[in-house]
Amino acid sequence: MPTSVATDAPRLEVTNLNRSFGGRKVVDDVSLSVAAGQVTCLLGPSGCGKSTTLRMIAGVEMQDSGKIMVDGELVCDTVTRVPAEARSIGLMFQDFALFPHLTVAGNIAFGLRGSRGQKAERVHHLLKRIGLPHYADAYPHQLSGGEQQRIALARALAPQPKIMLMDEPFSGLDNRLRDDIRDETLEVLKEEGTAVLLVTHEPDEAMRMADEIALMRDGVIVQRGAPYNVHMRPVDKDAAAFFSDLNIVPGRVHGGLVETAFGQFLAPAVPEGGEVEIVIRPQHIKIDFDRQGAGPNPTPQTGVPARGVVERARFMGKDSLVEFRMDFDGSILKASVPSVFLPKKGLPLWLMLRRDRCFVFPK
Repeated sequence: MPTSVATDAPRLEVTNLNRSFGGRKVVDDVSLSVAAGQVTCLLGPSGCGKSTTLRMIAGVEMQDSGKIMVDGELVCDTVTRVPAEARSIGLMFQDFALFPHLTVAGNIAFGLRGSRGQKAERVHHLLKRIGLPHYADAYPHQLSGGEQQRIALARALAPQPKIMLMDEPFSGLDNRLRDDIRDETLEVLKEEGTAVLLVTHEPDEAMRMADEIALMRDGVIVQRGAPYNVHMRPVDKDAAAFFSDLNIVPGRVHGGLVETAFGQFLAPAVPEGGEVEIVIRPQHIKIDFDRQGAGPNPTPQTGVPARGVVERARFMGKDSLVEFRMDFDGSILKASVPSVFLPKKGLPLWLMLRRDRCFVFPK
């Protein structure tokens, strides 16, 4: 029997969800919650268990253990299982799966209950909301990819689901169109008050759309939080690397400190003698000119400068990426510089690491 509805319950709550295939655990003790009007992105590489999690929530696949609640009511555990069509959950996938033999209006109205007039009113409202009010009599093959995506959204929203599950829904669109469609989709979903769980492997998409990111790896959610916090306070090196390229400076702890060519770094959680990796993104490296073999003075913000020689410089459109071979160990470090900065190969320059943007992780 369904439990009583808790007024302050999340719209979607997943607790200790597990799923294995052939003895291999694909989803490992996953828990998350999504409030009405909130967008949570399940972010991770292909094969990490994101889509399997989504299918279990949708009801098209059964979990081995764990429970799924909608508005405080139990919809699925290992005993109770509400059918997929009765869960008030909408689905959107990369394949829009519009019915080719139905008009746009027919596609949106498919599965709607009520009188013909009520269905027509809902279809008209959604077509107007997605900016395609005059497309009711068109067929899917007459629409562009972006228009088909809008119709797929309208069809998924037509029954007014409490929750929308989206599995890489924008990956089939070209880059220019994708951002506009994502923003429009997000606006419509927020207005409808729908709780959204979006699966993606693209960090930029998660950062653009999510109120919360759940970073998944090998079936486990390794970090959850607001996009800024997940990006700027990664739990480990792999979490940091998922969002951007990394530079790594190795070191060893002595007396709670790591001595490097860039000065000392604190490592309070690492035992004495432990190896660490100091991680910094290319955009957080500062560059200064060589002054007859001397660099700038050390500062508390950037520490000690270390010299490197330019190996390669490329203009990337919005910024320039410069690779340096460092004097102290011959390693390659990359720096991202706004606008056009293309120093010649062999030019010596000094690099400094922004201390507030460095992460120290055990190796």
